[in-house]
Amino acid sequence: MKLPAGQLSSHLARGLACIYLIAADEPLLVGDAADLIRRAAAKQGFEERTQHFVESGFRWDGLVTSAGSLSLFAARRIIELRMTTPRPGDVGAKAIRQLAAENDPDRLIIISIQARLDANAAKSVWVQTIEKHGVVVEIRPVTRAELPAFISRRAQRHGLTLDADGAEVLADRVEGNLLAADQELAKLALLHDDGRVGADAVLESVATSARFDVFRLSDAVVAGDLTRAMIVLEGLKSEGIAPVLVLWALAREITLLSQLKDGAAKGRSLEQLMTRLKIWRSRQAAVRRAVERFSGEELRRLVQRACAVDRAVKGLDRVPAWEALTGLVIDLLAPETARLPA
Repeated sequence: MKLPAGQLSSHLARGLACIYLIAADEPLLVGDAADLIRRAAAKQGFEERTQHFVESGFRWDGLVTSAGSLSLFAARRIIELRMTTPRPGDVGAKAIRQLAAENDPDRLIIISIQARLDANAAKSVWVQTIEKHGVVVEIRPVTRAELPAFISRRAQRHGLTLDADGAEVLADRVEGNLLAADQELAKLALLHDDGRVGADAVLESVATSARFDVFRLSDAVVAGDLTRAMIVLEGLKSEGIAPVLVLWALAREITLLSQLKDGAAKGRSLEQLMTRLKIWRSRQAAVRRAVERFSGEELRRLVQRACAVDRAVKGLDRVPAWEALTGLVIDLLAPETARLPA
C-alpha cells in the first residue's frame, strides 16, 4: 500500500508491515519516518538491527543470505537498507522483490532512499512488489508557504515555543532545507532554558553560527568562493560537525548541478529545471553561474569523486575523512586548470 507520511503513526499503532520503503529528497523527513518505524518495532520485540549501505559493488546475494539466516541474538530483527538512488539495478531489484514477497513476520525491512521516487521508479516492479506486500511511505515536500508552520511544530519537539516572527526568520534563513532548520532549533534549545524564542534570538543565533554551518559551505560552493569555502570547512571541522553531514551538503550541490547541466544539454530551460527541482529564487542566479562554470564531464567526475569520499567518511578508506572532504572542495572550486587532473 501507499501511505502518506502523516498517517504513518496511526498505521503503526495498528501493526507493522513486513517491509517499508521511504524515499524523499529531504533526509530529515526520511529519518523521521524511519525513526517512527523503529520505535514501533522495538515495542513489538524487534531487538536486533543491521544496516546495509548500497554503493558500487554491493553484494545483493550477501544481503539475501544474511536476511534469510537465523539470528543468534534476537528472535525478531530489523534489516535496514540505505540507498542514494531509487535504481538498485536488475540484481538489486530482484533481491528486494524476493525479500518483500517472503513476508517473514520476524523480519522487518526498512529501505531508505535519499532521493524522491520519480515516475519511472514508482512504476518499477520492485516498488510495486513492496506496495503489494508492505508500505511505500509517501513524503510530500514542504513548500515555502508551509515552512514557518513546519518550523513551529518542529520547535515543540525541542521544547521550544517559537513565535510567528521567529519561525518566519528561520524559514528565510534555511531556504527550504529542513535539516538546517532542525539543526538551528537544536542549538536554540540549548541556548534558551525557558524555551521561548523570538525573531531576535533567531537572528542572534544565525549570526553566531553563519561561519561554520554546512549550508554556508553550500553557498560558498555555489558562489565559486574557494577561500570562503576553506574557512567554513575548517570551522566545521573545529566545531566537531559530523563529516557525513558535510559530505551530504557537498554531494547535494554536485548532484543538483549535474542534473541541471544534463537537462540544459538536452535543450531544456534552466529556469524550468530549477523550478522543478525546487531551487529557491534567491539562489537561482548563483546556481546558474555555477552550472556554467563546469562541463558535463567535470560534473560526472565530481559525482564519482564524491562516491570515493563517501568511503573515506565511512572509514572504508585509508584517507582520513576531513582530508578527503578538503580535496573534494578543492576539486570543486580550484581554478579550472588545476581541477580534477586526468
